[in-house]
Amino acid sequence: MFKQTALIAAALALALSGSAWAKELKVGFVNSAMLLDKAPQAEAARKQLEKEFSARERELVENQKAAQALEQKLSREGAAMSEAERSRQERELNRRMRELQRQQAEFRDDLNLRKNEELAKLQRTVFQVINEMAKAEDYDLILSDGVVYAGPNVDITNKVLDRLQTAK
Repeated sequence: MFKQTALIAAALALALSGSAWAKELKVGFVNSAMLLDKAPQAEAARKQLEKEFSARERELVENQKAAQALEQKLSREGAAMSEAERSRQERELNRRMRELQRQQAEFRDDLNLRKNEELAKLQRTVFQVINEMAKAEDYDLILSDGVVYAGPNVDITNKVLDRLQTAK
């Protein structure tokens, strides 16, 4: 009984949608990973992040070198130091290492947060350009992630990339 109802419903749906299929569908495919990598906005975002975080990265490297220098000094001269001095140097080294680990974790968290913000902004831009192009060129369907194969006839990635370059 259920199968008969399902078959009748499917046949009815096909009959009613026959006029909708009279027009040929215009389908496109977009390689979004390529767009997110090669769009000029992506390069601008990478440069902005580098500019924002380069000073902190240099400071981290300097702090790491200072901690390594203190560790080497302690290993070289530790035997000749008094017990109190060696203990003080070890505490200082431990303090610096904890501070360095905290700074590194903070740096990673801040950098990841900003990367995600920039990625979201880029994704919105790409989505907007794809939608504008789809409407302007009368596409019925544009596919992206999850497509196993898309032939060159439907791949519009380069057209979208061209539009992104003019939309800088």
